[in-house]
Amino acid sequence: MGKSRRTVPEELLLLALDPTTGTTAQPQTLDLGLAGAQLVELSLAGRIVPEGDRIAVVLARPTGDPTLDHALELLRRRGSPVRAAHWIGGPRLGLRQTYLAHLERCGMVTAVPGQVCGVLPTIRYQASDDCTNAAIKQRLDTAIRTGVPPDPRTAALAALAHSVGLGKHLYPGNEGRSSRSRLRDLIRYDPLGGMVAHAVMDVQNGLPTQQNRSSQSPGPATGRSGTRTAGRGSGGRVPDSRVGVR
Repeated sequence: MGKSRRTVPEELLLLALDPTTGTTAQPQTLDLGLAGAQLVELSLAGRIVPEGDRIAVVLARPTGDPTLDHALELLRRRGSPVRAAHWIGGPRLGLRQTYLAHLERCGMVTAVPGQVCGVLPTIRYQASDDCTNAAIKQRLDTAIRTGVPPDPRTAALAALAHSVGLGKHLYPGNEGRSSRSRLRDLIRYDPLGGMVAHAVMDVQNGLPTQQNRSSQSPGPATGRSGTRTAGRGSGGRVPDSRVGVR
């Protein structure tokens, strides 16, 4: 996989990066979204396919992206299709920090060390190219404004952004309410992205252990509230060791 195109996880993290504070929005749910974004990218790369609400590896050949290839190898080792929600909610903590380090190595962000209260060490992250971030956001803006069906990559990015609660970060306040609603509606333009986004919301709501949901429906259920609770979306997580990374 060449680096001429940014991956969905990279774009999701760049969208979440606040240019003012140098921290990421929605830190409690962003790891889940990044795990889901890996599934989307691996599908776009032809490595996995959905089977109902499960994910099956169809081509184990490495993509050339080390973070994606690690995820692909973990999926391959399962030996059989795995539920998307079980994968997303699995014990693979720290994806946000892993991708921040990855973006730093690729030159997409710059780590800026500092201190909190003049004592505690902190690290802020600044995008190296504001035009790149603006172009990612512009794709979502265009899909929202025009109503023209977006390409699958953009539709999946929109679905994941909605699923982790980035709507209020991207389109804040009352004036952004209609844009947030349209962002949510873009979920219907990419079936896999929609399924993964619903799986992310299921994990946040503590639902992935409900085994009877899996084999009875080939696709994501409709009418979900998307309400965030303090269930599996935040419990059991290992906090970042560096104070400033929030």
